[in-house]
Parts: sequence; structure tokens; C-alpha cells
Amino acid sequence: MSRIFDTIIRDGAEFEVLEFTMGRTNEDASYARIEVGAGTATALEHTLAKLHELGCARISAPEPRLAPAPADGIAPDDFYSTTNHPTAVRLDGRWAEVEAQRMDAVIVVEGDHPRRARCTKLRDLRSGDAVLCGIDGVRVMPVARDRDRSDFAFMSTEVSSERRVRLIVGQLAAEMQAIRSRGGRLVAVAGPVLVHTGGGEALGRLIRGGYVSALLSGNALAVHDLENALFGTSLGISTATGLPVEEGHHHHIRAINTVNRAGGIRAAVDSGLVPSGVMADCVHAGVEFVLAGSLRDDGPLRETIVDMNRAQDEYARVLAGTELVLILGSMLHGIAAGNMLPSSVRTICVDINPAVVTKLADRGTAHALGLVTDVGLFLHLLAQELGLDPGR
Repeated sequence: MSRIFDTIIRDGAEFEVLEFTMGRTNEDASYARIEVGAGTATALEHTLAKLHELGCARISAPEPRLAPAPADGIAPDDFYSTTNHPTAVRLDGRWAEVEAQRMDAVIVVEGDHPRRARCTKLRDLRSGDAVLCGIDGVRVMPVARDRDRSDFAFMSTEVSSERRVRLIVGQLAAEMQAIRSRGGRLVAVAGPVLVHTGGGEALGRLIRGGYVSALLSGNALAVHDLENALFGTSLGISTATGLPVEEGHHHHIRAINTVNRAGGIRAAVDSGLVPSGVMADCVHAGVEFVLAGSLRDDGPLRETIVDMNRAQDEYARVLAGTELVLILGSMLHGIAAGNMLPSSVRTICVDINPAVVTKLADRGTAHALGLVTDVGLFLHLLAQELGLDPGR
């Protein structure tokens, strides 16, 4: 409510609260009816558009205005740009939930009886698609935050410091066990620092224990994980002693060559050439992995997707239906994944850099947490809390 009032005042508009009912429990919804006025119709529409993103909706719900896409990949100038919050569109006198919700997309209405609405990336628009324009007939529903956080208390859109890590790990472990028991999805998004900090072994325990449904990352994580499995180094540094190894700076590129010559990651693991590591654990456990390439990649590995549009589509496919996402030491892939998620998905970002966790925790989800800590330490504590001993 305070954000709504602040928005109206900052825009130079006026408001009057006509009705306000406060929900008394977590299950009871609160309701407010507010009259908003401005000096001109244009100023009023500008303010209403901002309030719309905060979950406000006009009492009268007109049908949305649709316009055809003028060309492939091009939307009408006044197209509605989506948020990551659950959204509904007024179609044929009913509210239809928008499918595949994500931020920075357009809404396309299709079908006949009943009509349906879905989020579509600009590049996927086709000439003639019925694109929603303006905010009429659109309702945004920001996910509510519980007053009582005793259950899964850390999900509070904040950045937590080292002193809370053990408490948070315990709560996270309980949630992960619940997700696994009901057959839900948990996706890990990880960077190469996982290998450098010794967190790969602990992530492997989570994978072998059935807690990870899929792994999203870049070429670098797989390369350094394979380098460690083949040569015992990561970026030429011994993972056992922490000391540089002679000629170790060549190991990562030799690992790429060795694995590619074997036919790729899966072939190298199946043949026994790669005996251990995160990638080997994924192959053995049947856990899907998607590697998205970048301009910095050496090699790359055969499985690395170098077409960015295809990589985005694969990330979105894997993330669909996910309940919990662990972002582990990866700003690039973490932000990419976060932008594809609806705000209802619980997200935990772990990174030693406070700027990274703040950026990801502030992306607009009601169930996000940033943890400023070492990724390796975090994963070892998590595996321990889940009762996954090193031999498992």
C-alpha cells in the first residue's frame, strides 16, 4: 500500500481511499478501493500504468485491445510489456491466466473458444499475431508475502550474511526434501567457481541423492570440472593442494580436446575416460544439463550451445515448472535464468560478491534470497544437512 500511495504522490496525482478491508490471517486477502485523479487524461493514464504493475486493476474490466504484429519479430508500438508476476487477461468475459509467464515479453492472444493468452519473446512474434496493447483488460497479481515466516522463514527477499548461513541451510534442506518427496523440480544454475572452491564434490552428492532435476551452466563449469577429473587441477591449480602445477595452464584446453575426441561429455563418461566430477554425476544420474556458450569460451565442448537464441530457449524449457532454483556463483547465467522465471518461483543466489546477490534478490520475486558466502562452504553444509556423506 505504501508503494501505491508513494507512486501516486510522486506523479503529482491525487487519491482517496474509498474502501479498505485488512485481511486478519495469512489466508485472508486485503482489499482496497482507491479513487485516483490527475490534472490531465494523459497524466492519469501514466499513473495508472505504474499502479498496474503494483497489482492495481480498474474496477471496470474492459476487453483488451489487440493489434496485429506488423512483421516477424516486430510488435505494435504500444504493445504491453510483461512483468514476471502472474498475469491474467480479460477474454470473453472471463479472466484467463497468461501462460509461460516471464518478464520483458509481449502477450499474444490465440485460439477461438476459448481464447488463450501466452507470453511470447519479441523474436518469436509472427506477422499477424494478435498482440495485446495498452493495459486495459490486464490484471497483474504480485505474489503475496506471508506475515508469518516461521515456515521456510528465509524466503524474505533479502540478502543474508555469513552468520545466518547455517540456519538458512537447515531450512533449505527441509524444503528440498519436501520437493523431492513430492516429485517436484529443483534446478541448479552454477558457475566455474564451484570447481575452484571445491564445491563440485558437494554438488555431486546432491545430484546423486536425487535433489537436482537439471543443471544450467556455461562451457567453463564443464571444462574445469572435466579438467579436475582428468588432471586433478582447475585452471592449472591443484584442487588437492591449492598449488600451481607445472604446465597446468594447458590442462583446460587439453581436457576439451580429450573429451571432444571421445565424442563429447556423455561418451567420455560412458567409456570411463571421465571417472568423476559434476558432469559425470549428471550423466550417471540421468540429470539433464544445458551448457550455454559465450564469446570467452575455449574449444568449446561439443555439448555447448553456441547459438544464443537456442540456448535461451533450452534454458526456458528446462526451467518450466520448476519450484526452486539454486544460483551458485554465476552472475551471467543466474540473471539469465532469473529473467525467465515467474515471480512465484523460489530462488536462492549464493555468491561471495554482495553485488551479485543483491542484483538477483531484487529482481522482483516474492520468494528470493541472496546469501553472501563461499559457494563451496555453502554446498558442503547443505549436503551435510541433507545427510549426504562424501561416499554417497
